Amino acid sequence: MKRFSSLLALLLLTVLASPSRSQAASKPANDDTIVVKLPNQATMTLYTKNKEQLRELRTYRLDTLMALLDRYIQQAEAASKNAGNSAVTMEFYPAKDRPGTQAPEQIRVTVRNEEPASKVAVKGYKFGQVFSVTVKEGKDGKGHNDEVSISIGDDDSHRSDSLRNVQRAAKKEERASRAVHSNFSIDLGLNALTNRSNLTEEQFDLKPTGSRYVSLNWYYDIRVGGRRSPFFLTLGPELAFNNYMFDQNRRLVATDTRTDIVREPSVSLEKSKLATTVINLPLMAKLNFKDKSGHDAFRIGAGGFAGYRLASHTKIKYNDEEHTRKDKDRGSFNLEDFQYGLQGKIGVRGIDLFVKYNMNELFKENRGPQAQSISFGISILD
Repeated sequence: MKRFSSLLALLLLTVLASPSRSQAASKPANDDTIVVKLPNQATMTLYTKNKEQLRELRTYRLDTLMALLDRYIQQAEAASKNAGNSAVTMEFYPAKDRPGTQAPEQIRVTVRNEEPASKVAVKGYKFGQVFSVTVKEGKDGKGHNDEVSISIGDDDSHRSDSLRNVQRAAKKEERASRAVHSNFSIDLGLNALTNRSNLTEEQFDLKPTGSRYVSLNWYYDIRVGGRRSPFFLTLGPELAFNNYMFDQNRRLVATDTRTDIVREPSVSLEKSKLATTVINLPLMAKLNFKDKSGHDAFRIGAGGFAGYRLASHTKIKYNDEEHTRKDKDRGSFNLEDFQYGLQGKIGVRGIDLFVKYNMNELFKENRGPQAQSISFGISILD
């Protein structure tokens, strides 16, 4: 329906306004105000003398009012068809036509034969609530010519970007000031062996790039010393996967009482490794400093850990008569079940550098090579 969008905003203000034009033109200092901004940069303002007049807006049923306005607009458009570019103004008196009902005293409709805006949005604030009227021209899916959307209440879509930014900053500040919050991280690094007491370096040599360390970590940071204190205690489970890749064509050979690392005499090994899966529980003291914008800037932490071996296996890969074979064996291999050690971290933003040192031997005493493992790498924070 042509010009419906522009007229509806104008008519809504005309219906709801109780003072006359002369009263609106000279606005007292203490009047309440509703401002309507149209897409064509025009601004219309509704003044009321006091809050009592503003409360009277609630007595109008918008659905009944819209139906009434629609009928008057059709009559005004019909009268303007032969007016050319001249404006046609018609006055209606709903209160007289419908005595005993809550209706406006007067509605004045002015129609100009100009191209209207495609969308008009009317927005007002009343006692902490938002009411809005949106009118779109064009056909919808059911064949109707116009679409009217009315909402009363707290509508988040009408909030300004600055208000949203303030709310997001407040939520972020609230999360940052919590006494306890959780984090997830992934450790990616390498394994090495140290303090080898009864083996030479060649006998227990590892391939550096193949001896990988991966850990999935769920941490709880507990703030100590007040809301803005940078001091935390960190604890939580870690699921760690260790690979020890042997070099020099060596493999692990185990019996019930002894495990040794021997050179394979008959075939050339493409891959030979020991893999373990361990659950750890760390406890660290950490200092976490933030920059002026509240982001993590620098942190450093140190502490210990204790864990338990969940599973272990060996795997060798070699060629046998032009066929590639992979042998995989599961077992304990006389490995220590319980482990403990020290660890430390230092990081900036979302990246940490870590090191973990196992104070226990990798194999049980007198049942395998005596050596301790050390892991190091980077930790990627969520």
